[in-house]
Amino acid sequence: MSKPTLTAVFIAFLLTSSGAKPNGKSKKPKQVVPAIECDMRAGKISHPEFIVKCPANCRETKEKVYGTGVFASISSICNAAIHSGVITNSGGKVIVMKMTGQAVYKGSFANGVRSLSLPNWRESFSVSVGKPKKGVNYPSTLVFASSRPTTVKTGELLYSTVSPVTEALEPELTTTIAPPTTTHVTTPITTAPPTTTSAKPRVTIHKVREAVFQYPIEMSILTGRYGSGQSQSAQGKGPSQAFRGSSVYANRFLPRTNTGAHRTETGTAFRRHPHFSSTSAPEPEDHKLPSETSHTRESPAGSNPFESGFPARGHNITPRVPELMPQGDPNCKVDIAFLMDGSWSIGKRRFKIQKDFLVEVSQVINVGVAGPMMGIIQYGDDPVTEFSLKQYSSSKDLKPVINKIVQKGGPSHVGKALSYINKHFFSDANGNRGGAPNVAVVLVDGWPTDKVEEASRLARESGINIFFVTIEGPDENEKQNVVETNFVDKAVCRTNGFFSLPITSWFALRKAVQPLVKRVCDTDRLVCSKTCLNANDIAFVIDGSSSVGTGNFRTVLQFVANVTQEFEISDTDTRVGIIQYTYEQRLEFAFGQHNNKADLLNAIKRINYWSGGTSTGAAITYVADQLFSKSKPNKRKIMIVITDGRSYDDVRAPALAVHRKGVIAYSIGIAWAAQEELEYIATDPDREHSFFVDEFDNLYKYVSKIIHNICNEFNSQPRN
Repeated sequence: MSKPTLTAVFIAFLLTSSGAKPNGKSKKPKQVVPAIECDMRAGKISHPEFIVKCPANCRETKEKVYGTGVFASISSICNAAIHSGVITNSGGKVIVMKMTGQAVYKGSFANGVRSLSLPNWRESFSVSVGKPKKGVNYPSTLVFASSRPTTVKTGELLYSTVSPVTEALEPELTTTIAPPTTTHVTTPITTAPPTTTSAKPRVTIHKVREAVFQYPIEMSILTGRYGSGQSQSAQGKGPSQAFRGSSVYANRFLPRTNTGAHRTETGTAFRRHPHFSSTSAPEPEDHKLPSETSHTRESPAGSNPFESGFPARGHNITPRVPELMPQGDPNCKVDIAFLMDGSWSIGKRRFKIQKDFLVEVSQVINVGVAGPMMGIIQYGDDPVTEFSLKQYSSSKDLKPVINKIVQKGGPSHVGKALSYINKHFFSDANGNRGGAPNVAVVLVDGWPTDKVEEASRLARESGINIFFVTIEGPDENEKQNVVETNFVDKAVCRTNGFFSLPITSWFALRKAVQPLVKRVCDTDRLVCSKTCLNANDIAFVIDGSSSVGTGNFRTVLQFVANVTQEFEISDTDTRVGIIQYTYEQRLEFAFGQHNNKADLLNAIKRINYWSGGTSTGAAITYVADQLFSKSKPNKRKIMIVITDGRSYDDVRAPALAVHRKGVIAYSIGIAWAAQEELEYIATDPDREHSFFVDEFDNLYKYVSKIIHNICNEFNSQPRN
């Protein structure tokens, strides 16, 4: 081959190789993952599918989550991801996929996060591990819902009112204030519009307040005052008198009404900035109303006016006006269900007496969100909810509602009614507050026509305090007709007479009002209420391997006995089960096998040391199958693993499986235990779910720590 030919081939080779590099060898640009805060909700982000990075320690913020698996878009993205097990409390990347709204979102407890129930939300989302899918391009910059600039409109002039500082700190601030027509202004506004030069700052929020105060209009939207009686300027009073001070209820956005000479507009949106009132704390970032072009704020249906958007201007819907002060007796904070007898045996006249009784009770008890909340179920053949706990929040609202209740008829199926309230009435969706004791007051004309013992037992195990008010009970000749003898003693929480009120005649029922109210408000004696000491199924998982030794094994058993000693033990209170493991597993005793404290402590002492290897992962799986699969639905499931060495098998997958089933796991490692395994086992090692003990003799020091942590966590979580 000639030299020119070789040169041409060499040049062609260089051109080909240099051209192939950008096309075939170029690196794919790295995915930029936007970071978000713990309180970021999925509904705030416009993209249908996106990836984000969550920071650490979101669980401690207690940002709310609604649903399980599929979450309402009002939920915190990061806490939803922790709840689902997609990330841990140390943070991480999460892929979020939007979807249509659900008819219901069921709450649950998982991975240290309590999600709440919510009915019928308009948009949902799911979360998955933040590993980008092949071929999917995720946005590197998130797009949020747009917000309008803050403006004050005066005649033909439009002033911007967002200061540079405020805009930087709070980009979503939207305040639109429409003053009345100029025919009502007696003194012209002399404030000049700002010039367009960069040196001239925009009007701050303080200036807006001063400028607005020059208008002689009724300022209910700022002060929280409303109605014709509050329009002071209409009575000839000056601006300084009309707008003296600023109410703590300014953020409730009450609509202005047509009063006096002032024509005002309904639905004007106003978002309070902290500077508007020096006497009240600032509202959270998202407590605002939508402007005419913005989206309605994300909030659960049925929540209070602080949490829900009002209709835009032009809609003839009047928002609910909140009470100026929380109502209800705070010394009687209970959730009460009254089961009223609607059977045919009661008759119309006595049914009316029963309604009058309930009206009087509702007035005496002082219903309100700060005190007792009340609902009524009428039972006959089938129970029906007349109104739930959350429907009425003051005594004055209840009287006309109770008077309108119509007798439904049928037999007196009290047992069926008790099952109904246990399964359906005391739920988050119906207004159950968790921290307030649940009380059921059963009114019975004569006696029930079905059995009540089993239904009552299940209700008591759920923490429902059952009271019976029996009117004109069976006499000696009629007792043979009673389906279940001594039905009251079988149903109530205690048979000491505190939970039962026998009334000899319907005409004497009114005398029971005060005694009944006094009893249901005596929260110290509501013994069926759940506490951290009586609402658990606790499984101890004890390492019986050769490295433990007989003497140390007895020390472990003493530790287990000391922890158990602190709980209230019975079939309806806390139940304890124990397994011992080596390479294999042995069920020492199951939940409910020992239903009093003395028997349980004796059973613990009788456990014999096994000796063998250490397979902690298999033991956790065994506990899930043999103990927690038989746990009662209304019990908190707690697992306490005690080990002195490294496991021969993997503990991560079994631990994650029990976490997802709602088991709260504690791990206690002694001597040669592996720290990383203890953290995998624990539900939340950052919140003292994992303990390392240097030697067996120091185990006793951790009894109080375990109890303290269990109770703290119980008291901090909402409960069904």
